[in-house]
Amino acid sequence: MAGCADRGARRDRVIDLTNDEHYQRLAKTYERNWADRPEYVAWMADRIMSWLDPRPGDRVADIGSGTGLFLRRLLETASAGTPILCVDPSQHMLDLLPADPRLSPVRATAEQIAAGEVAMPYEKVDVFVFKEAIHHVKDIPATLSGLAGRLAPGGRILVVTLPRRLEYPLFPEALDRFAANQPEPGLIAAAMAAAGLDTEHRSEEYAVTIDREQWIDLVRNRWMSVLSTFSAEEIDEGADTIRLLHPEHEITYTDRFAFIQGVKR
Repeated sequence: MAGCADRGARRDRVIDLTNDEHYQRLAKTYERNWADRPEYVAWMADRIMSWLDPRPGDRVADIGSGTGLFLRRLLETASAGTPILCVDPSQHMLDLLPADPRLSPVRATAEQIAAGEVAMPYEKVDVFVFKEAIHHVKDIPATLSGLAGRLAPGGRILVVTLPRRLEYPLFPEALDRFAANQPEPGLIAAAMAAAGLDTEHRSEEYAVTIDREQWIDLVRNRWMSVLSTFSAEEIDEGADTIRLLHPEHEITYTDRFAFIQGVKR
């Protein structure tokens, strides 16, 4: 049972690090972290658009929107009358949203939205999107059930998340800690089905080639929340390990994502 307790403690630690201190630091470098990977940002935005097939006038809420980096394509169907609700618990992230009337910041967690604890301008929502944010939710079944109750007929919830086992060129301790805290995509799909949604679950992948030192800079900037659970000394050691494991100047790996969508019929 000691191993189970350790995994639980690490999970609590990761969740605790979704606080303002972590995101204040991350907000300063978030968009710069992706500046040299515009192809990936465009690919992900296109995949989200393809899954959702949004229509003009759809009431959209992006949970864990951050700075709105992956919302640019969704803006094509938004308007000042029906803006995208950018939901994030970090005010530092929301402060970096573009000054666009088609975006409306809502400072809240997914749990608060699901429970109706935070007022939203829409009584019913047509689209909820989670792009790599579902792992911050403590009770995924209850939260998805609450959000399903806020959907209009035909509304959908789209979760984009990583598998538990990554192929990322990280140091082993980071990969293991990530796996210990990442929810299984199959369990997310089951929670959607239990909430009464027609569910579709599919894997999509993107081939990444990145300069090794640029990758190490991303690691040092703790661009993944799991990296914020390591000390500066551990990050330095991890960077040395990455250089040992990847002596090549460019690193190539496959980024795999689970796309899980539930539709309210």
